[in-house]
Amino acid sequence: MTAASQDQPKIRIRGLKKSFGDNHVLNGVDLDIAKGESLVIIGGSGSGKSVLLKCILGLLPPDAGSILIDGKETVGLRGAALDEMRSHIGMLFQNAALFDSLPVWQNVAFVPLEHERMSRKEARDLALERLADVGLDAEVADLSPAELSGGMRKRVGLARAIAVRPEILFFDEPTTGLDPIMGDLIDRLIRQCVTDLGATGLTITHDMDSARRISDRIAMLYKGEIVWQGPMDAIEREGNAFVEQFVAGEIDGPIQVAQ
Repeated sequence: MTAASQDQPKIRIRGLKKSFGDNHVLNGVDLDIAKGESLVIIGGSGSGKSVLLKCILGLLPPDAGSILIDGKETVGLRGAALDEMRSHIGMLFQNAALFDSLPVWQNVAFVPLEHERMSRKEARDLALERLADVGLDAEVADLSPAELSGGMRKRVGLARAIAVRPEILFFDEPTTGLDPIMGDLIDRLIRQCVTDLGATGLTITHDMDSARRISDRIAMLYKGEIVWQGPMDAIEREGNAFVEQFVAGEIDGPIQVAQ
């Protein structure tokens, strides 16, 4: 994947649409994510956040629209071309999605072991380095995922996401199920990893505290459309009714709440 030019977004999305029968989940999303930027997409359940992420990853084919990464169209990629695109992306799943049958170090080094044919010794050394990056000691390496707390599982998932030093990092509801202290720690680690790698970060969340800690810029998705976007420090003063209702957590406003 070639480096993006200074004025070319790392990810450019135009007119993205996705429906499931009569359920129109994405309704023409337009969004740019700059190289090295940490963008957070906020929105309630069913707003289309996860579907958007899956379309960018090539897990779901959009019905219409374009997704450019480094100026290259990714919609419609298959086989080796899709694998090549994904090889530049690290992903922290909502539930960490660890393989229960593998020890922690093999989870972290899964891609180097399976796809890059790295030796087990090199892969284990790499895993220990990445575990240290997220504040976990070497003793964790040989534990099974079942022996980990929720916060430790998230950190192992983050270590796996950064294992091959990707250019792009995706985070799916990274603080879901965590207590406030552990949520703060995970957010700080995410911010640190994005900065240290010089990566482009995209996080989807409904947690405004998390969004504030992670983001350079925020975009709000509602009914499959971007209804507001701007820098984090502008969100409180922008006067957008959708954002104000969401941030305040109020029933009354333009966001329709299922009764």
